[in-house]
Amino acid sequence: MEFFEINGSQLIWRNSGETLVIEPWGPDSLRVRSVLMGDVRDDRFALLDPVPCEDVETAVTDETHAFVRCGKITAQVEVRGWKQKAHITFVNQHHQVLLEETDGENALVLNARKFEPHLGGDYALTATFKGEDGEHIYGMGQYQEECLDWKGCNLELAHRNSQASVPMYISSRGYGFLWHNPAIGSVSFCNNRTVWHADTTKQLDYWVTAGDQPADISLNYARATGFPPMMPEYGLGFWQCKLRYWNQEQLLEVAREYKRRNLPIDVIVCDFFHWPHMGDYRFDPEFFPDPAAMVKELKEMGIELMVSVWPQVALTSENYPEMLQQGLLVRAEYGEQIGMRFVEDSMFFDATNPRARKYVWKKIKKNYYDYGIRVFWLDEAEPEYGTYDFKAYRYHIGTNQQVGNVWPQYYARLFYEGMKEAGQENPVNLLRCAWAGSQRYGALVWSGDIMSDWSYFRRQVCAGISMGVAGIPWWTTDIGGFHAGVTKDPAFRELLVRWFQWGCYCPVMRLHGDRQPSEAVYRKDGTRVLNSGSDNEVWSFGEEAYPILVKYLNRREELRDYVRGLMQEAHEKGTPLLRGMFYAFPDDEKCAVMQDQYMFGSRYLVAPVMEAGVRERTLYLPAGTWKDVETGKTYEGRQTITVPAPLDVIPVLEKVG
Repeated sequence: MEFFEINGSQLIWRNSGETLVIEPWGPDSLRVRSVLMGDVRDDRFALLDPVPCEDVETAVTDETHAFVRCGKITAQVEVRGWKQKAHITFVNQHHQVLLEETDGENALVLNARKFEPHLGGDYALTATFKGEDGEHIYGMGQYQEECLDWKGCNLELAHRNSQASVPMYISSRGYGFLWHNPAIGSVSFCNNRTVWHADTTKQLDYWVTAGDQPADISLNYARATGFPPMMPEYGLGFWQCKLRYWNQEQLLEVAREYKRRNLPIDVIVCDFFHWPHMGDYRFDPEFFPDPAAMVKELKEMGIELMVSVWPQVALTSENYPEMLQQGLLVRAEYGEQIGMRFVEDSMFFDATNPRARKYVWKKIKKNYYDYGIRVFWLDEAEPEYGTYDFKAYRYHIGTNQQVGNVWPQYYARLFYEGMKEAGQENPVNLLRCAWAGSQRYGALVWSGDIMSDWSYFRRQVCAGISMGVAGIPWWTTDIGGFHAGVTKDPAFRELLVRWFQWGCYCPVMRLHGDRQPSEAVYRKDGTRVLNSGSDNEVWSFGEEAYPILVKYLNRREELRDYVRGLMQEAHEKGTPLLRGMFYAFPDDEKCAVMQDQYMFGSRYLVAPVMEAGVRERTLYLPAGTWKDVETGKTYEGRQTITVPAPLDVIPVLEKVG
């Protein structure tokens, strides 16, 4: 009985209606697909055409054993048990086991690749791998938890406001793994086993790679899913934002004040509800009477204008009837065609539909891009359904339950491709969510509408590091948090100062938030529109805070050449800017679970102060010589030290040599 066949470099196994295909997919990497009762599909949700790899071998050694080797990784396949199932083990070039499926467990008759049919539809899928003692799991995108190592954790594979599920991780055992499936589901990294689950899908599809260092894995992953475009120059400096500059003169006056004070600023942001109705995709002429003049004055000051765009189309929008008639909107499976209720009832446009992308970009180009606006804030990118009933919606490419996690990638793609077609190089836009492959469409992700408190501050440090590991190097937060920050509250001012210092050592330094108390906003006819928050400029937080914030604005400028180099490295190699200690020092076990300090590139060890009232920091120095950038004092590595951290200082140590 012949279970195996070879097709080029592909290894194919068939039995009992299952077809399993394993093939090289870039240097040191393999793609695994399995399907019941059919042929495997070549869905490219995130994966690109594989980079050729010459060091490849595919062979059948006997009727129950075969393997595929691609550089440093080999998939060994053995037909086991009385049901003659295929069992997969991945090993590296040293024949060390990296990852292995669970087996049938004799009389238990378990299945590492379990397809459970939905009558009349596709399959619920569970894929199970053995747990390994001492393994650390890093990456997986952005979850609002104070955690870097996901071993022992369960994660939802779904997007929410401030949660971006990017199902790629790097293991301390020397491999990287991408769950190439955008279905809603979950993953559990248990001690006894790792269990991936997709609620409904057509096939099993994952990609695995081997690397001697985490940076090798990042490079292989970028080769497989795409490199980010180079960050434009305005991405290196400071971005000023608040909820919300509600009229043209107010926004311009803030920009002028930065220039009068001789403070560095690269971008200023026009936030949401500058439009008449959601989905009109244009400025409200009452509040923004001359957008072209606004953009022109800002550019003369050397400032780019970033404009918020929402994917919701209100039922009152001038574009709603046509978009509904043309089938360009997401469709609710039952009931009212409403995806969110905020200010007005609305439904999201369907970013997975190429006709919808073309329609929306045409509006954006006419009403924003042609005025000279070159950077967009793509909010609500999950998309943010009011109740997150994932089963309730359907897209052009399938149901939300089956493909919904890829939606933010298509949203980024819409603007990236439109801007490229218009002749712009390296478009980079701000989004509130991402999935695997989003980085190649210039996605700069921020961590969503988080609270203004210390616990959320600590979570963002973990989130930024995890996003970088998952292949999304362009990342930022609302400095100070989004919700509940009171501008004149001394306790909030301390939090904002500490957050601002840390923002200096983030990929993008961006000040934003809905500061309290709110300011009511009215039309000329007395009609009330959406509120504006309190002041949120660097001079808004008191005499003690102001010189500290200015200090770190200027430090960011001093770091500009260094940050540009990090951006170039990410663009060329897929390397994150925020590097967990585990990533930078994988051979130092003390760094394996360290989450309150990190490396900003290869040179700077950053130890943010993330608790109220703290005026010193204890931190660990890996091997080498380290210099405190504030005091100039040097330390030898492989020791724990305590350094002063007065309010105007974030502890940062530079690696000497």
